[in-house]
Amino acid sequence: MEPTSTPYMLLFHDSMRSRYAEMSPEQRQQLLQQWNAWYDGLIADGRLKQGHPLEPEGRVVSGPGGERVVDGPFAESKEAIAGYFFLHVSGIDEATEIAKRCPGLNYGITVEVRPVAECCPVMKAESEKAAEPELATV
Repeated sequence: MEPTSTPYMLLFHDSMRSRYAEMSPEQRQQLLQQWNAWYDGLIADGRLKQGHPLEPEGRVVSGPGGERVVDGPFAESKEAIAGYFFLHVSGIDEATEIAKRCPGLNYGITVEVRPVAECCPVMKAESEKAAEPELATV
């Protein structure tokens, strides 16, 4: 990572899966070519470090000790993440400009732009708390 770059994630929320069925084979091929050109360009200029689509099925684990395991998320869910890009860019403005060029935006995809934290927020808070000087009690 260059000294001036910051890690960001682009998270793709895909509400367009049903729209694929409405597209002609030529339209789907054109969209695929647009995605590949966008992806390959970001790789070539060194800003994209990794990216992958995600399968629509999986499992969601929740509850204390992971006691609740359910199948999902499902493609119909508006909260399902369909894929991600891991970027190294100068900041949120550059990451946002990259997100604005997502070929899927015209078809209902939304792109969430998030900075990657240096460490777990709980660990950071505990570390900062431990570094605070203790006040003497009288």
